[in-house]
Amino acid sequence: MEILVAAVLAYLIGSISFAVVVSAAMGLADPRSYGSKNPGATNVLRSGNKVAAVLTLAGDAFKGWLAVWLAAHVGPRYGLDDNAVAAVALAVFLGHLYPVFFRFKGGKGVATAAGVLLAINPVLGLATVLTWLIVAFFFRYSSLAALVAAVFAPLFDVFLFGPNVVAWAVFAMSALLIWRHRGNIGKLIAGKESRIGEKKTPAAPGSHAHPRKH
Repeated sequence: MEILVAAVLAYLIGSISFAVVVSAAMGLADPRSYGSKNPGATNVLRSGNKVAAVLTLAGDAFKGWLAVWLAAHVGPRYGLDDNAVAAVALAVFLGHLYPVFFRFKGGKGVATAAGVLLAINPVLGLATVLTWLIVAFFFRYSSLAALVAAVFAPLFDVFLFGPNVVAWAVFAMSALLIWRHRGNIGKLIAGKESRIGEKKTPAAPGSHAHPRKH
């Protein structure tokens, strides 16, 4: 029962979409209405507002870190163990992908996954973030960097800590992240993927997003 409660709370935390919240607070267009229509930091950056993009990145990463940190460090007082940490890690990630507060249409989970991994273990998180940074620096594709990092994250976990229940959660997150980037994979192959920092003309503030196809 405790694990279920923790997972539900984590999901609700994950459901806070900082891309939408920050954009609304700063009077910017809804990130679901321009560019890739993905409510994430990379798409917010296409609005030309770097501060909004940084705040989105920080917020999405922090919520992932917070949920898992609480489960790992406060949870034991309430009988939570590594199984709960794994459940919370996956739940907060799913909340970002399918947020109940935003009609279950969320982001792709890169920043939130980074926060989760940093909370599981700083070395694991830093190794994965470094992988993302290296690929992004040399190729300038956020999606490619995310895909490569997603492949390496569970490998890093198993290499550092051996087979464990939390590693299964990391593997599940990686698989979901790759699935959420399936459209980007096609664009990368076709040479049509947008590079980091490439601007798209945002819609006017208050514009409504078109339904996304899955």
